[in-house]
Parts: sequence; structure tokens; C-alpha cells
Amino acid sequence: MKSFGKDLLNKIKQAKLSGEFAHGIFSPPSRPVFTYEQVLEKNPKFAAVNIVIYLKNDEWYFPLIQRTENKRDRHSGQISLPGGKREELDRDFADTAIRETSEEIGLEKPYVRIIREMSPIYIPPSNFYVYPFISYSKRNPEFILQESEAVEVIEFPITSFLNLPDTPEMMSLESAGGKEVPVINFNGYIIWGATAMILSEFSQLLKKM
Repeated sequence: MKSFGKDLLNKIKQAKLSGEFAHGIFSPPSRPVFTYEQVLEKNPKFAAVNIVIYLKNDEWYFPLIQRTENKRDRHSGQISLPGGKREELDRDFADTAIRETSEEIGLEKPYVRIIREMSPIYIPPSNFYVYPFISYSKRNPEFILQESEAVEVIEFPITSFLNLPDTPEMMSLESAGGKEVPVINFNGYIIWGATAMILSEFSQLLKKM
């Protein structure tokens, strides 16, 4: 299996993004495609999410969270990246990504550095337009969960995303309205929707390095 050395951060910064191609691999079949202009016409809410990589036992990891069950949240209980809605005091979307990561899983903001932005993605059910980022934690994280947002942190080795198939596994999910959708099934953790689409682009980026 491919391994990554200390130069991983520079390689991530220089790698080309796959955008719509990567998103399309894990896009639910019923998901409509919108142009940027069509998205803006819907007056979307804006948000940012964060893939935070860090070294642990000489291997690179990043965390996902299982969201707290909440009847008002369309994505409640799902596996997702740390992140959330942009607030007025945020300088930019990168600031949103770091702030939300700090709030949800307790990473100290001074130790988190943005490496690059990835391709934004629109989420029709919740009308969010999301800016994903890849960042680096200089300190091995000690996770402190914001219980109103997350019930579990799941640490993923980035090597596990090198072999995402171009024809993903399909699964009928209650959270998808009982529809069959493409999923990432990692040790029983089921990832789908926008999170899987973002991670698909991350996977494509890693494969190009």
C-alpha cells in the first residue's frame, strides 16, 4: 500500500482537484445538478467543513464525527466532517472551517493550519453551499466533543481512502429516505451524501500524488 512521508502537505497543496468528476462518483442517483448561478438563485446558506490531517504513530489520519441525533437537523446521526455554518464574525470560509473544528471536536485553533481549499459542493435537502478545506494539526489532537453536535470521533487513516472504487457500493438507507445510494463502508461506518462526495475528491487527490 502507498505510504506518505513528511512531504505530504506540500504534495496535497500542489495536487490537482477533480471537482465534479470526483463528486459524481458518490453522488446519489436522484441528486440534481445545479450551476453556480442556479445555486445562488436559491439563496443558500453558506458553510465550511474541514479534513484535518495529523500524524499518529507515524501514520497520517483525519477525523470524522457521528452527529448527534436531532429531529431539526436533516443530517442528524450521520457520519460527517467537522464543520458548520459561516458566522458574521468569520473572516472567510477558512476561518469558519477552523472555528467549527475547534468548537465541535476541541482542536486548538492556533495549531490548525489550512493547506488548501477543495471544490465547493451544494447540498439540496438543506440548501447549504459548502466549502471544504484540507488542514493540518501541528499537535496530535486530544478530542473534546461538543455533545450537542457530535457523539463520536472516528479516526481514519488516509491510506484507507486510496482505494475508493470508481463504482461504489450501493446501499438502501433510512436516512436517504429508503433510497439506494452510493456509500463508503469503513469498518461498519456508513458514509454517504455530501461527505462521501467530498472524500471522493480527497481520494482522487491522494491518488494523483
